[in-house]
This record gives sequence, structure tokens and C-alpha cells, in this order.
Amino acid sequence: MLDPIETASRDEIVALQLQRLKWSLQHAYDNVEHYRRSFDAVGIRPDDLKSLSDLSKFPFTTKKDLRDNYPFGLFAVPKDRIARLHASSGTTGKPTVVGYTANDIDNWANVVARSVRAAGGGPGDIVHIAYGYGLFTGGLGAHYGAERAGCTVVPMSGGQTEKQVQLIGDFKPSIIMVTPSYMLNIIEEFQRQGLDPAASSLRVGIFGAEPWTNAMRQEIEQRAGIDAVDIYGLSEVMGPGVASECVVSKDGPVIWEDHFYPEIIDPVTGEVLPDGSEGELVFTSLTKEALPVVRYRTRDLTKLLPPTSRSMRRIGKITGRSDDMLIIRGVNVFPTQIEELILRCPELAPHYLIEVSRNGHLDEVAVSVELGDAARDIGIDGDKKLRGKLQHLIKTYVGISVKATIHPPQTLERSAGKAKHVIDKRPKEAPATAAA
Repeated sequence: MLDPIETASRDEIVALQLQRLKWSLQHAYDNVEHYRRSFDAVGIRPDDLKSLSDLSKFPFTTKKDLRDNYPFGLFAVPKDRIARLHASSGTTGKPTVVGYTANDIDNWANVVARSVRAAGGGPGDIVHIAYGYGLFTGGLGAHYGAERAGCTVVPMSGGQTEKQVQLIGDFKPSIIMVTPSYMLNIIEEFQRQGLDPAASSLRVGIFGAEPWTNAMRQEIEQRAGIDAVDIYGLSEVMGPGVASECVVSKDGPVIWEDHFYPEIIDPVTGEVLPDGSEGELVFTSLTKEALPVVRYRTRDLTKLLPPTSRSMRRIGKITGRSDDMLIIRGVNVFPTQIEELILRCPELAPHYLIEVSRNGHLDEVAVSVELGDAARDIGIDGDKKLRGKLQHLIKTYVGISVKATIHPPQTLERSAGKAKHVIDKRPKEAPATAAA
């Protein structure tokens, strides 16, 4: 059973969006000092919004705004109304913190439930969730939504690949929610155990938290014998379930536009672009109570596409980023995070290179860094300890494992212009969603 708004007319959707947008802007202005200051700075007030197009007059929100107001400065409700906190990786020691009221969690469960239904799931289905649980929004977001859709949930979380395969064989789930790269690992574990993954009970995979290509979709579908659909989200806007693909069309995630208002902007000028133009995706929350976001710059490059299987617009596959963020096994990583950790080690110089490659289906990260002049004679034991220290810091504060290599002073290549700190060797393939 679809929610009525999923099949509503465009006029009905626009009218609801305008009503909710007026509320959300006023809510942010009245209760968040940052928004009050930023609106006042450009001479705009919530009641200046007369139509959806007037939103372009309001200032953007960025990840830096969330960091600058860490941890609770952007919350719009008293702390006693916060039912849950989540956090994503951010600058060293300061993740991006998001909060939810009980009503926010209810809305979140509803949009993820829609996403599960769009993938063909519902009562009678067992959903195996292999997204990570904890501060990451993936596991719990998927969990509450699958339960709301009437499914039975297996809260497996990530890791323990042999046990993943065992439980899929024992519990017979029909749906799996996981990152696409880890799904390929699960497929390989089936084969390592002499099992045919295409003969398992799984029929649908709902994949998100990292970019994936058309080639990866086809490989998963062929090897696992399932339909693979794309779910999109980010913690600052809600979590997984901001948009999700319909299994009947597999033509791009449908944005649940009654909760999230999308814009596409020129990433350089900030100008709003017409539907169909590629640019940076921007979201304004329409119903969030604890952490409303106004024109949040996702930095994801994509385009808005017309409705097909539902009455709401879709997004094309993410084609890149307008900033230097890397996505490593579902973790958002900024080179500056690693730079800050290098600078915590007084023996190291601030000259480094991050190389990202793909071994099989999983990303690997190598960090090369120079010794400072005063530490050039640290010896073999000193080198080992320093590498271990840096790898531990990166694992602890960024959340990824890396291979660190320490080089003598003045050995890494220098640039006369902007320093190049990242080499991404991962294959570039065609996007998974066909343009419409």
C-alpha cells in the first residue's frame, strides 16, 4: 500500500511543500541562532517566502556550519526533546552531530519504509541488515524503516562475513540492506564455502552509503541472482531514505519530496539550475524538528529527473563531488582530517600523499608522509612505532584502516601550485542509473 502522497498530483505535492517549507524556515529562524544570524545578514525573513522559487534568496548551510556549532548549536528543540543522537565522521575529534526528536525518528522510519516498499518489500519479508549499527545512521535507519514496513529484521550489522553467509542460509531473508562493495564480499564468501549465491533466498538488495557503478550493479545482480536498487541519504539531512529507487523501474532514486525539498545549483555561482541540468544537490528539510537544515549543500553532483514510478522527482546517479571528500567503504573522508592527524605527530612534516586503490571489491588507502628534518634518524624501531601511531590515529578518529609509509625529508613530490594530496586509482565506470 503506497502512501497517498506517492501518487498525488504535482500541484498537491507543491502545495504541501510550500506549506511545510514556510513552517521549517520559521522554525529554524525562531529557534536556531545560526539561522537567525545568517537570514538577518542577507536581509531575508521566513515570511518573505511566497513561492518555492523564493527559497533561492535564502543562504546555504554547509558541513562547516555544523562543525562550527558542534555539538548541539544547530538544534532547534530543548535537549529534553532529543530522543537520539547520531554522528558522522568529521574533522579530528569533531564529528558532524545530528539529533532527532521522537517525531523525527517516526518520519525517518516512514521514509525508509517507503524505500523498502519501493524495492518490493513488505510483511512476510525477512530483511538482513549488514549496514553498520551505532553512530552511523545506516544500520538503525534501515532497521526502523524495515520494521515499519512490516518486515522481520535481522540486525546483523557489518563484519563477520562467514556468519553473514551462515545466517542468510539459516534464516532465509529475501532482502539485504548493505553497501554494494560489502555485498560483493558476501558473494565471494558464498563461493569460498562452495555455495551458489544465486541459489540463496535473497531476491532484492538495497544498496547505499557509497557510490556504485552500472558495472557493479550488473555484477551483483548476475552473481547473486537478485535485483539491486539504490538508496540515498546523508546524516545531515536525515540518514538513509532521503531517496530510493523503485525496483520496477531502477531508473534513479525517488526523492521523498514531502519531507525533503531538492535544488540543483551551480557549485561555483550558487545559481539554481533547471531540472535536468547537472550540478550540486541541495536539500532543505520540510518536517525535521530537532535539526532543521536550510539549503544544505550536499556536495554531491547529480541532476533532478522527472517522475516515473512515483509522483515525485528522481535524482540521477551521483557522478562526483564538488569538494575533495572521498568515500572509503561508506566512510566520508576529507584529506584535511588526515593532515590534522599527521600534524599531531611532531616527528612528521606536513607533506603527505593519500593513494586510494581497489583490491578486488574493497577500497584500500595508503598514506605516504615525510619525516621532519629533526627526526630523520629515527631508525627501524622508530619508523615502526611512528607508522603504528599514525595508523592508530587515523583508525580512531577517521574510522578507516590505512597503510602508512614514512619517507625521508624532501622526498615527496612538490607542486608549484595547489598541492596534490590525493591520487584516486579506483576505476571510473559508467554510472548505474541511466539518464532520463
